[in-house]
Amino acid sequence: MHGDKHHDHHEHHGSDDERGRKRRTTIVISRHGMGDAPAELSLKLVQSHLGLLDADDRVPYAICLYGEGVKLAVEGSAVLDELRSLAAKGARVVVCTTCLNFFGLADRLQAGAAGSMKDIVEMQWNAKRVITL
Repeated sequence: MHGDKHHDHHEHHGSDDERGRKRRTTIVISRHGMGDAPAELSLKLVQSHLGLLDADDRVPYAICLYGEGVKLAVEGSAVLDELRSLAAKGARVVVCTTCLNFFGLADRLQAGAAGSMKDIVEMQWNAKRVITL
């Protein structure tokens, strides 16, 4: 009987978005875009990546934005819709307060919630997998 209970615990009956949270995947974005590429391409890549996650309901446990990455969550960003949609589906979008203040963007945050480095460490530490874009 104990074996059956253990087996049931690992069965999957939920949606892709529940599966993503169960996997506890945290995505880290520390650049204003994705990859080491010219700015326009880098932004296009991150928009495509986040858009595909959103369209496929692959909802991460958390998305941590720090360094230049915080610029993706402020007014005028090309990925606000994607970040907001993923947050609405359950992703915790944590945006580094120290970084927002450094860039003078604290009052322009439009997606996610400002958080401390302690919050970011918590999201990374609790993750079963961390993906850095």
